[in-house]
Amino acid sequence: MAFAVTSNDFKDGDYLAMTHAGSADHGFGCAGQNKSPHLSWSGAPAGTKSFAITCYDPDAPTGSGFWHWLVVNIPPDVTELALDAGNAQSPGLPKGALQTRTDYGFAGYGGPCPPEGDHPHRYLFTVHAVGDTLAVKEDTPAAQIGFNLHFKTLAKASLMGLFRR
Repeated sequence: MAFAVTSNDFKDGDYLAMTHAGSADHGFGCAGQNKSPHLSWSGAPAGTKSFAITCYDPDAPTGSGFWHWLVVNIPPDVTELALDAGNAQSPGLPKGALQTRTDYGFAGYGGPCPPEGDHPHRYLFTVHAVGDTLAVKEDTPAAQIGFNLHFKTLAKASLMGLFRR
């Protein structure tokens, strides 16, 4: 079985609901509910010791994209995260999982909030099957998380959500 990710909240290529968009307290002028979507995965390869989830916007006008969510060290027996698991105030993550700093400057889910009138942005929700746990901290920058995942990921699966305002 191939490694795959699905969501009860959106299908690959769908527009994301305001439920998942960034909220006003992030400082970019959005009025969403900032709830991370439900994600479920299956078919992890042998040797998987943890999972990581990232949400990345390659279309952000930054020159380097924008990291919206990073969760590492999800135990290997976990295959699903519920809606709003990435809530920084009351995370619904399994024991041992760690949210790290996003490009919003904090750990926890930070929903889509592209510039008004810009083209639809792509939000890549990727689940990584990792052959180890990552020795990182809550304030580890997203680029370092990505570097670690590049070398330790056994397989990955993605869903793309779109958002425009």
